[in-house]
Amino acid sequence: MKRLIPFALFLLSPTAAFAGADDQELWISLGSDALEPVAEAFAKEGWAMPPASLAKGDVTVIPVRESQLESIAHVMHEKFNRCAGFVTYESLDAAEKALVPEPPQRIETLGPPLYTLTNATVANCLASTVAEPNVRGTINSMAAYTTRYYTSSTGVSAANWLRSHWASLASGRTDMAASLFTHAAWAQPSVVLTVTGTTYPTEVVVVGGHLDSTSSGSVAPGADDNASGIASFTDVIRAMVVCNYRPQRTIKFIGYAAEEVGLRGSKEIATYHRNNGINVVGVLQLDMTNYRGTSADIGIVTDYTNAAQNTFLRNLIAAYLPGVTHVNTTCGYACSDHASWTNAGFAASIPHEAVVSQGNPYIHTVNDTISRARPTAGMATHALKFSKLAGAYVAEMGK
Repeated sequence: MKRLIPFALFLLSPTAAFAGADDQELWISLGSDALEPVAEAFAKEGWAMPPASLAKGDVTVIPVRESQLESIAHVMHEKFNRCAGFVTYESLDAAEKALVPEPPQRIETLGPPLYTLTNATVANCLASTVAEPNVRGTINSMAAYTTRYYTSSTGVSAANWLRSHWASLASGRTDMAASLFTHAAWAQPSVVLTVTGTTYPTEVVVVGGHLDSTSSGSVAPGADDNASGIASFTDVIRAMVVCNYRPQRTIKFIGYAAEEVGLRGSKEIATYHRNNGINVVGVLQLDMTNYRGTSADIGIVTDYTNAAQNTFLRNLIAAYLPGVTHVNTTCGYACSDHASWTNAGFAASIPHEAVVSQGNPYIHTVNDTISRARPTAGMATHALKFSKLAGAYVAEMGK
């Protein structure tokens, strides 16, 4: 690992010239292939590209200002179809430590072995109970906010609405509780619905997706990115109640804040679980589920994910999603919140709405609305497939 620029020199960086009093200095790690496009975007804004601080392999760390994060996120989408495509840190030391990922956590399972298909009754009930109108309704509710940007008041309101919605779905279930996970550095909280396991409550299964959208200054409905992912697993919560499924392992459904600006919410949450010794036995990430850009229904992301759990997802599709096709795809460095869990040493997977390079071209724009959904405009037919997959995942992992 090379530490290229001493911290003190950042204070002389040209980016400091435009910084306001509240424009926090931060560091981001990104794939070295993104340095030139980021430099070009900075030049268009009249900003000088800051010098690299650290480099390890094909990952580089650079100092930035908080106000620059959204521009970097746009570059990652436009050039690489990554969302977000970089990881944000509050200090150079934190960035340096993160360049060496945590060793894989030893999965301590007292309950049934992982990755087996032995809970078909529950899996089929959940998969048959999730419904397109409910998924569509959550997408529309989330996309109705002007923006869900992590520093905006509407971003905070969207998180509060989601917590209330989940609490309503779980009403009457004493084993289900919705809460907020607050972040000290920005306004928007993450949202967590915990279903406490009946037999092995210390073994935790996570299903998540980011609740924020881009744009601090204009309309950003984020219907596909990522109201769709949130909506896909939200209806699994409802289905669990309808099917009276009380999992043996604890299930946590999480809506992450601040993904678009460097996986900030999921990084804090994954770090919290690692630092507190929480036994997370599997993580499923849903980020963009309602735009079918390729002939295959689901793209299984194979980089920065867990190979054994990816095989398990393929087996779930074969067993419980008849007619649904899948293909392998790659996503690149830090392309979504699964990377936070992978970097923390946990087994994580992300099934995507298409081959990543052929995903939704409208994300990160005012045109990311449900009217752009494919194959059925204005509907959540594609996202429903991911609801069924998430239901099967929860049934078999939670048993």
